[in-house]
Parts: sequence; C-alpha cells; structure tokens
Amino acid sequence: SMSADTTDETSKGSTVTDDIIRLSAAEMASKLGDGSLTSVELTQAHLDRIAAVDGDVHAFLHVNAEEALATAAQVDADRAAGKTLHPLAGVPVAVKDVVTTKGQPTTAGSKMLEGWIPPYDATIVTKLRAAGMPILGKTNMDEFAMGSSTEHSAYGPTHNPWDLERIPGGSGGGSAAAVAAFEAPLAVGTDTGGSIRQPASVTGTVGTKPTYGGISRYGLIAMASSLDQAGPCTRSVLDAALLHDVMGGHDGMDSTSIDAPVPPVVEAAKRGDVSGMKIGIIEQLDGEGYQSGVKARFDEAVAALVDADAEVVTVSCPSFEQALAAYYLVMPSEVSSNLAKFDAMRYGLRVSPEGVEAPSAEQVMAASRDAGFGSEVKRRIILGTYALSSGYYDAYYGQAQKVRTLIARDFAKAFETADVLVSPTCPTTAFKLGEKLEDPMAMYLNDVATIPANLAGLPGMSLPAGLSDDGLPVGFQILAPATKDERMYEVGAALEKALEKTWGGPLLAKAPALKENN
Repeated sequence: SMSADTTDETSKGSTVTDDIIRLSAAEMASKLGDGSLTSVELTQAHLDRIAAVDGDVHAFLHVNAEEALATAAQVDADRAAGKTLHPLAGVPVAVKDVVTTKGQPTTAGSKMLEGWIPPYDATIVTKLRAAGMPILGKTNMDEFAMGSSTEHSAYGPTHNPWDLERIPGGSGGGSAAAVAAFEAPLAVGTDTGGSIRQPASVTGTVGTKPTYGGISRYGLIAMASSLDQAGPCTRSVLDAALLHDVMGGHDGMDSTSIDAPVPPVVEAAKRGDVSGMKIGIIEQLDGEGYQSGVKARFDEAVAALVDADAEVVTVSCPSFEQALAAYYLVMPSEVSSNLAKFDAMRYGLRVSPEGVEAPSAEQVMAASRDAGFGSEVKRRIILGTYALSSGYYDAYYGQAQKVRTLIARDFAKAFETADVLVSPTCPTTAFKLGEKLEDPMAMYLNDVATIPANLAGLPGMSLPAGLSDDGLPVGFQILAPATKDERMYEVGAALEKALEKTWGGPLLAKAPALKENN
C-alpha cells in the first residue's frame, strides 16, 4: 500500500511515498521500466503530496487527478501487455498554465481567462501525452507571464518551498515550486526574459530555456512572440535533458520552429565531460550589484569547472548594459499587440460597463479589459502601446531592435573564444513576498542576467550553485550558441556532479521548509 506508514515514528516521516517522490525522473523511469513501481502508484504518490503541501505552497491552479490516474493506468496496462513505450512513459509532469490543455482550464494566471477550457492541446502537451506522461495539473504563474515573483497571479502568489514567506521567482514560480516541493518530478515552464531560469535559481532547481524555435510555441498563450520559449523545470540536469528531448523538435504549426532534430542533450547530460572546454565569464555580468553570497557561490562553481579540466576565459559583451532597457521596449510592444485579442468578443471575460444602457463594443471592451487585466499587465500594455505609437516608434522600438542586433553580435564574438558563457542567474536569492511589489523597477532588475539570451534567441540553463549566506539557493547560469543546447547540458552535468560531491547529495535535501511539512 502507498499510504503513509504511521506505525514507525523513527523513520522521520519517511514513508514509501516520500522515498518515491524524492527520486529523480530518470530513476522513476527505470523503476517503472523494471516493474518495481507502477505509474498509478507513482502518480498517486504525487497527488497525495500535492494534497499534503499545496495548501502552503500554492504551486497549482488546477489539479488534474482523474485524468492523470487514467493515463497512468493506461501506461501500466500497455507495459504489462509488453508494448514498446517511451522511456518516460508513466512519469508525471506539471504544466505551466500558459500552455493550452484540451479539457483542462487554462487561465494564464489571469481573470481574463478564468474558467476558459481550450478546445485543443499545445504541441508540447500533445508530445507529453504521446509519451504517456500523466499530467498532474496546471501551475500558477504571473498573469500572462508578466513578472518575476508569481505575485502578479490573479489567483494569489505561490510560496517558495525553502521559505514560505518568500517568492518562488516568476513568471513560472508555480512550476519551479512544484518541482522543488516534490509535488512533481518534472514541470514545463516558459521563458521570455528569464521565467524558467530565475525561478530555478531561487528554488534550487534546474531550469532550461532552449534555443528559440527548438520547442514549439503552438498553443502557448503569447506574451512576446519573438522572445517566448517553453522549456523544462526539473531537479537534475539529466531530467531537464530528458524532458527537453520529449518536447523538442520541428512543428509545422509554428512558423518559428527550427526544422532540425533535437540537439543531443540527453547524451551530453549523461556524459558531463568538460575537459578542454572553454568557459567564458561575461565581464558585464560579473560581480556588480550581486549579493555577496551569490558571487561567492558563482566563483566556487567556476573553480569546480576548472578542477574538472575546463579552461576559463573572460569575454566582454558591452551591449549587455543596454539589454534591460531594450527588453522593456521590445517585450511590452509585443505584449501590446498580442493582448489586443482579449477583447471580450470571442472568449474570456465579458463585463458590461455600469450605468450604460446600450453599450458599444468599445465600451464593453474597455470595461472588460479594465476588470480582467491586473496592474502589471496594464502597465506593460500601456508602455508597449506608447513605444509603438506614431512619432515614437523609431525613437523607442526601432532603437531597441538595433540594440538587440548588437547583443546578438556581442554573443557571436564571445562564442569565437568560448564554448559556453557563464554568470550568476540572479543578482540575489529569493526576496520576501511583497518586498518589491510596489517598485516595478526593482522587480525588473531581477532579469538583468537572463534577458540577453532571450533577445538573441540563445539557449540558457540555471542550476543550483549552493546556498548563499542567508541559507537560500543561488543559481549558476550557462549560455550556449544557438542550436548548440547540448553544450549547456554537458557543462551543467559536470558542475552538478562536482557540487553534489561537496554537498553530499542534491541541494534540495537541505531545504528546511519541506522537512517540516512532510
């Protein structure tokens, strides 16, 4: 039986279920494969964990229990019948609520889409289903993916499993928190300016943003189409590679999809050999404004790579100084046009203006958008509409696009001397809920190190580098050239191996908040 064993008090609350959910996805897959575990047991264990801790964490907006268990039962039956299955068949996954799921609510964290049930699946969901992966539910996020803390969700914030009074990062805080809290072994995130990598950094998890176009965007509710990219949130580098491999590949439904096979990410993650590789430290992202413990963990991680026979070089990317400014013009401009579709006419929220007898379409639209969008979404729509308006377009949007080109050139030059580039993922560890909510600029500065990769369409990964002086996780960022995603998995796996040796196991084993709520 998978129920909690209460008879043995000496086991520190470590039940069978507890042991199962703490395995890596790769380990779960091998136990399913050799028959020592069924998918129904595994899926139920995660649903039990969600029931036990999500009241505190609030990682999920919707739990998909019935369908997840039905998928699991089907996988178990297929396996028993000797059918050839995908290696991850039966391993559960959680999906950020910006990704459409047929028959399950998809809200993008907004009142605008409250209760909306999409009539179709996103391509990545189709791929997860084809692999036989039970979908545990939809994870909380900043509204329409706008924010760095998940405090801009219309459904209330997610809490960081390391310290429930702190933010789990954003916009994909729900996915990162679910994985960190052992509510899901794998989760899907999306990254427009760091929304997979920054939550990974502050929750002690692994988050990867693939090369732009490497994973289909069909069925993602668009925020900024030239920047958005879905990717994996996991507890290990290999798990991230396995999920990347399932989701990646060409899709005819997405005009920006790369027509090429998925890079050999799984092989690279299994190898983890950096001998002879050149690791480039980006001068512009090295040290200024970082919390002291963040810088210390970063330097130690670089030293660990040197011990693993990598070579370190310093590279200069001067245009990175302008990346934040350029991003906060390009992104809101695309937001302004992408969110125009939420007009109260076809689907989503519709509100009639008060005291108007026969309101016009414009009046209904204005009332609905006023009621349906939160403050951060409104702020960015207004910024973007202004930047695109006649007379300002060239001065703002046009200039930002030129800076974007310079950033791509700086990357190209840096990759002439380095195989990968590295930096801290975030300037600080997780801040307290409410701490930066009234100061949008302070919130925006969280993304200073992650944004350049989105502007240039390059792949990036964040993995845990240890704990800062405040006992909270620090992230280490690895960036690779476009379509060379395997390089960051190679370096990430090598670093993970070296650091886990010094920690005596995975960093998440040290998370205090979780130990208490087992």
